[in-house]
Amino acid sequence: MELSNLDTLPNKTIVKHLGLVQGSTVRAKHAGKDLLAGLKNIVGGELKSYTELLNEARDEAIRRMVQQARATGANAVLNVRFSTSNIAAGAAEVMAYGTAVVVE
Repeated sequence: MELSNLDTLPNKTIVKHLGLVQGSTVRAKHAGKDLLAGLKNIVGGELKSYTELLNEARDEAIRRMVQQARATGANAVLNVRFSTSNIAAGAAEVMAYGTAVVVE
């Protein structure tokens, strides 16, 4: 499966447009990690536990988007974008979405 944030793929021709596909996941932070992140916030620096959490969430959202694209018969997803939103205190959704196509 080819993924691109462009609306075309160089040296490829779109032969079929299959529509919007998306994948999402909602993740919550671990209370212990949240406490440590709060302490880190006082002294500054990267909140590595949050970085790791968001990387895992993006990877899962992409996997689910690709799974949906494959189910439509696509071999590429173009115009891939990410969106995040807070769902509840301590929980956030990460969504990956794009246009499923068949390219040659």
